[in-house]
Amino acid sequence: MLGEQLLVVSDAHLGAVDPQIQESFLDFLESAPSRGDALLVNGDLFDFWFSYRRVIPREGFTVAAALGALRKRMPVVVTGGNHDRWGDGFWQEDLNITFATLETRLTIGSRDFLAIHGDGVTEEHWSADLMHRITRNPVTIALWRALHPDLGFWFVDKMSKGLGYTVRDQSILDRVAARQQAWATDRMQQDPGLAGIIMGHTHRAALVEPFPGRFYVNPGAWFDGHRYAVVTADTASLETYR
Repeated sequence: MLGEQLLVVSDAHLGAVDPQIQESFLDFLESAPSRGDALLVNGDLFDFWFSYRRVIPREGFTVAAALGALRKRMPVVVTGGNHDRWGDGFWQEDLNITFATLETRLTIGSRDFLAIHGDGVTEEHWSADLMHRITRNPVTIALWRALHPDLGFWFVDKMSKGLGYTVRDQSILDRVAARQQAWATDRMQQDPGLAGIIMGHTHRAALVEPFPGRFYVNPGAWFDGHRYAVVTADTASLETYR
């Protein structure tokens, strides 16, 4: 159980955005215990993250350390996104933070919620689904781990548009967001024990109640106006950090 009030952030893409976005996120982490009982980072915290055996990516070190410090004050859960799914044992073993590669079930109050980033679920184009499959493949992960980290990050810089959700056509974004909401509604219909589903990935904030007292929540992207959500057993709200 994660207490009565869960804070949710997603899609910060730290490392590829203005440094002030990261500074605001660090400020938010410092204030988190006064805002809720637990924190869920629901994918794409970093624009790229890979847990090597003995190396911590330099660009993510400050934020990872801040999350480790926050974990001593409140529960923290991290789910993987299409940019940072490769957490391996780092989060749990080094920081005591619960990490789920794809999805995880959370208990808030006395009710269960499903958290999933959302890539590979309702993609508009076949290439995005292919990328989702490739980045989850154990062979791909093993080969990447064999690369020197500097070389690995060089490759990421070159192919970052393929990893990212870079669609600019608003009509496409509308369709993807609608399909994501429909997927969440269908999943809740199949699993009556779920009080809600929390997603990210589309960078579109959403809060709907497809069934009485059961919610679909997407906090939107942190990099887009410091957006986050607050979820309790019976309510949810979309917030912005100032």
